[in-house]
This record gives sequence, C-alpha cells and structure tokens, in this order.
Amino acid sequence: MRRIGIIGFPMDLGGNRRGVDMGPSALRLTSMTQRLTDLGIDVVELGNVLVRTRGLVDSGAGDAHFVEEILRACDAAAQMTVDAVERECVPMLLGGDHSVAIGSLRGMASVHGPGGAIWIDAHADVNTPATSPSGNVHGMPLAVALGRCADDPRFASDRWPARALDHKKTVIIAARDLDQHERAFLRTPEAPRVITMQEIDRRGIAAVADEALEITEGASFLHVSLDLDALDPRDAPGVGTPVRGGLNYREAHTLLEIIATAKPDSVDIVEVNPVLDVRNQTAETASELICSLFGASII
Repeated sequence: MRRIGIIGFPMDLGGNRRGVDMGPSALRLTSMTQRLTDLGIDVVELGNVLVRTRGLVDSGAGDAHFVEEILRACDAAAQMTVDAVERECVPMLLGGDHSVAIGSLRGMASVHGPGGAIWIDAHADVNTPATSPSGNVHGMPLAVALGRCADDPRFASDRWPARALDHKKTVIIAARDLDQHERAFLRTPEAPRVITMQEIDRRGIAAVADEALEITEGASFLHVSLDLDALDPRDAPGVGTPVRGGLNYREAHTLLEIIATAKPDSVDIVEVNPVLDVRNQTAETASELICSLFGASII
C-alpha cells in the first residue's frame, strides 16, 4: 500500500494576488482524501507549515519580495518533507503559491541528492532576483532548485543542498508565458527541457508525457509540481496568473495518468486561489487530477 503524507503550505507571499493561502483549505474541502483512500492509498494528514501573514513580516528588497519569511517557511516545509519520507510517505504539499517547491525540493534532495522533476506550469519559474521583472518569488522556485540562485546570500543555506534538481532530468510542460530572460536561459545547455503548449498542440499530450518519463528516468527521485495555471482558465479559473490556451481538462488527466506509471516520489499542488474561483471548481479539478496522478483510471 502506498502512503501519502499531506502537508499544507498556506502562503501567498510569493505573488501579488491575495487568497492563494486558502488553497490548502479549499483542497481539503474536496473529496480528495476519500478518493485516494478508495484507490487503496493510506492518506496521512501531517498538518500545515506555519506562515506569517504580510502584515507581520518585512516585504524586503524589491528584487525578491518577502524572501526572508518565504525561505523561513520553506525551511520548515523542507523539514516536514524529510519527516514524511522517513515515515515512508510520499510528501504531497498543498499550496499556496509555487514558492513551496523551494522547500519540498530541498527536503527531497537532502535525502536523495539532486533529482528530477516534471514541472507542469504555464510559467517556467526560472527567474532569479537579478532577472525577475516583478520580484515575485513564486516565479523563482525552479531557478532555486537548479542552483541558479546559489550565489545570492539570501538563498544560501548550510542546512539544505544548493542544488536540488539535475537539469538533465527535469522537464517543464505546458509553458506559454515566459519572460525575456527566461527565454534566453531556456535556450542554454544548462536549462531543463521545456515543452510549450505549441509543441503539445503539434505532438499530442501522450507523446509529451512519454518523453517526460524518458527524461526523468533514473533520477534519484521524481518530483511532480503541478501549478493549476497550467490548465486553461476555462477549466481552472481560480488561479492568480491565468493564461489562456492551456491544457484542457482531458489533456491534464491524460498527462497525469501517464506520469502515474512512474510512481512519483513527491508532489506539489499549487496556486489554487479560492478567492478567484467559481464554486471551488479549481480545487475540485485539482483533487481529481491528484487521483489520476496516483492511479485512478476510467476502468
């Protein structure tokens, strides 16, 4: 029996839009736990990371807003991830904004060494404080995991590895909104594979999913990070940075059904914003997608 350890990360400090800190509660209000239990999975509730709200913390420098509190919370998330692994659980972190991946990936890398990731997102999240046009840290977690921020003393840590992911074992899927500096980096040999929506339209989602598994095969661990803005806003309206032209409902399920065959070692589900949602539609969709990632099928 597989065991999932659920960790909530109620934080909205990484972006501009308020409300995403309520994402873990919205996800827990769905029938996600019961659905996973029906699949024969043991679900263990591990609680929430404690995150201080905006009014209680310093916003910091303009190139990385709230970075001190974000990294403090990510340290706590990393430790909870390690604790989940030691309990033989698959850590599943419920966001909150995508900054959570800094913590979950640091935790996994501290146990296994640099691993691989399937990053499903409309955005590449490979900005650094030096390249970010907004200073929002939720656009930086993949850069941090790849070691691109290792020279910035704010991101340095004696406790966690400076690099959590091997770029050769990492793939971004559903990208369609990239900043100028991100485009430049993604053309270099040090960048992970990026599969845009344009490529998905040409090749089909099944072929893309199969390639993602080929890329990540043999990694010391496989992490799946699902940002709900990877989906088209018609299917996932409750996100802070919606971008038209994303994955449709069935494409998202097919992608995760195929990834499920690799049995991911850790998972992030992020950017569900109930304030912007319609009757909890995005959280319900996320709940269904989580089940596909853990083996749910039509027959």
